[in-house]
Amino acid sequence: MNKRTMAILATLCFLAAPIPVTAGESIVIKGSTTVLPIAQGALEAYMKAKPAVNFSLSGGGSGDGIKALIDKSTDIANSSREIKVKEVELAKSKGVDPVAHAVAVDAIVPIVNPKNKVSGLTIDQLSQIYQGKVTNWRKVGGADQPIVVISRDSSSGTFESWANLVLGGAKVTPRAQLQASNGAIVQAVSKNKYAIGYIGLGYLNKAVKGLKVHGVQASAKTALDKTYPISRPLYMYTDGEPIGETAAFIKFVLSPAGQKIVEREGFVPVPPMKEPVKRGKKE
Repeated sequence: MNKRTMAILATLCFLAAPIPVTAGESIVIKGSTTVLPIAQGALEAYMKAKPAVNFSLSGGGSGDGIKALIDKSTDIANSSREIKVKEVELAKSKGVDPVAHAVAVDAIVPIVNPKNKVSGLTIDQLSQIYQGKVTNWRKVGGADQPIVVISRDSSSGTFESWANLVLGGAKVTPRAQLQASNGAIVQAVSKNKYAIGYIGLGYLNKAVKGLKVHGVQASAKTALDKTYPISRPLYMYTDGEPIGETAAFIKFVLSPAGQKIVEREGFVPVPPMKEPVKRGKKE
């Protein structure tokens, strides 16, 4: 084999080999199933503009997301509750500084099967039902039938918010059927005419009936003006102020385009931040 032939073969081998492509920055997002559709919709739009950015998105619950942030195994922790004091202390002991970014407002809606004639309950009635002290729909204006209590599991931020806002810290009845996601609760309630559950506003659909609370229907307006009593912010947590693509992604979520995605997913856009008033120096 002469030198010319060897050179040609070497060139052909080079052309046949895969050309390495510089990978874009990777962003890992974990946590709340309530925030999940917001993150999903936002990253789909974001990747159209920046296809080189690699995303990994998963649910699992707010507690799992915050744990992943503390363990440094996620860039963004989605959470439907505020981080707890003990979680902040643990994070700081590991060199992590949790910073909250409120990306939406949500209302937690109690739901029943559409065949249930009950249209509304009070906070006290909901509390009594979830503690297992009221066990028959007849006690709250419904049919003489047993109440099937369906709840999120304890890793859920929605569970934590419900426990604080409705139960006042009391324990959920051990007879409650625990579900791992908003979607699972919708499915369970839609198939059982004696069931009651609770979900984020963005998951409400025609398969279930949302109940009024103290006569107020959950909506974007009532969640923002706080006339609906079971509402809360939704967060994305980062380790310190975000940088790079993580910062750019959160900025996109909070932009007008990102907040339209929040609204499209059935949640409530956050009120725009007011610009600080610039004052001149005193003469």
